[in-house]
Amino acid sequence: MKQVLRNAGVQAFLGWVLTGYLRMALATIRWRHVNVETVEPVLAGESGAIALFWHGRIPLCLATAPQWWRKRTRAMISPSADGEFIAQALARVGFPAIRMSSAKPGDAAKARQAAIGFREAVTWTEGGGALVITPDGPRGPNEVIAPGALQIAKRSGAPVFLMGIAAAPALQMKTWDKVMWAAPFGRGAVVWDGPHVAPRDIGPAEGEAMLADWSARLSAATRRAEAIVRGEAD
Repeated sequence: MKQVLRNAGVQAFLGWVLTGYLRMALATIRWRHVNVETVEPVLAGESGAIALFWHGRIPLCLATAPQWWRKRTRAMISPSADGEFIAQALARVGFPAIRMSSAKPGDAAKARQAAIGFREAVTWTEGGGALVITPDGPRGPNEVIAPGALQIAKRSGAPVFLMGIAAAPALQMKTWDKVMWAAPFGRGAVVWDGPHVAPRDIGPAEGEAMLADWSARLSAATRRAEAIVRGEAD
């Protein structure tokens, strides 16, 4: 099955399907944005930015496109074959990919690829571009921010925005990331949190604490978005 899914033709087909779904979700769902004014100075200015949302909300991510279309924005996607159709779909809706993920110990080739992607991401954000990352992907654990996002923020100095996204009615699958697929013509919410800044001189212990704090904040924003679309919160 994995070999079939990694076939170039299958990847292209899945990319087009996801493109159509992303556009449908943006166009038909009634999206509400909470605290979006926090990102306005960055959108109107020339500084770079980093935006984080959980991997399981990729099908809903175009809810944030009206904001990030205002800047030069790219998406960080795993270089694996499994990430190819996602990269194709996001490129078609205006967010070309930087291909990067962490490398397993001892894998020199992937380590070199990760280093190249990291440098590209830092250069992009230092130059005023925005970078959208699913920081618990592509392998998880679910809703735990991996160190790469913090390192890019630390090196580039770019502010970090957390985006909790949800919609209802929706199907939440039993995958590792609990991916959410929303029905058309429902309700959607994006809860913004930020900006957060990672000091360049932050140490390992402080970095771990910051990652834990960002993870908790992003999960809290996501839970609030879920409560809003269920009519349980303002």
